[in-house]
Amino acid sequence: MPDEKFDVKRVHRALYAPSAKDFVVVDVPPMRYLAVDGHGDPNTEPAYAQAVEALFSTSYTLKFRAKAHLGLDAVVAPLEGLWRAEDPAAFATRDTSAWSWTMLLAQPEWVDDALLSWAVDAVRAKAKHASPNPALDLLRLVELHEGRAVQILHVGSYNDEGPTLARLHNNWMPAHGVTFNGDHHEMYLNDPRRTAPEKLRTILRQPVRDATPRAS
Repeated sequence: MPDEKFDVKRVHRALYAPSAKDFVVVDVPPMRYLAVDGHGDPNTEPAYAQAVEALFSTSYTLKFRAKAHLGLDAVVAPLEGLWRAEDPAAFATRDTSAWSWTMLLAQPEWVDDALLSWAVDAVRAKAKHASPNPALDLLRLVELHEGRAVQILHVGSYNDEGPTLARLHNNWMPAHGVTFNGDHHEMYLNDPRRTAPEKLRTILRQPVRDATPRAS
């Protein structure tokens, strides 16, 4: 039995505690997540709220089941999101209608498809006569391997991320000879329902690759 709870922020400390002063390059190892896909403005699209609710209700159910029956425990991870658009400029300009997303919660390696299936059924049963959350049917386990990436800590409102992302896309990446190599990734370190917008802490990450192949 592990001596400590699995806590993704502790296991991968360098990935969850970047500087807010400048962009840093990190090497992200393969990581497992519970995921839900969707599209549209996260502020107004009902599917977004349903996805977040499904992720957390299922992750807490997984936590309690594993602790009671497997002797394993984990800290429920912070919410994360992969964001994509046909034109990456949609993030800097905050054109939310153009965004597609995959919302994520990191999971320990002992969470498998069988345990996930049990947890989803348990969440549905607990709802009883309430309308079932359609996002429960979309939950899946994924493994991401982002590899080399650039990230920074943004402190403030989500709507104020645009200038930082524009600086990353238009200045930092060209100056360092790299280009996009995957979805824009955000990690939300506090709860927006309980945190003033100016105190929100969000990690902004962009996987990158060399803009031109290196000479062999």
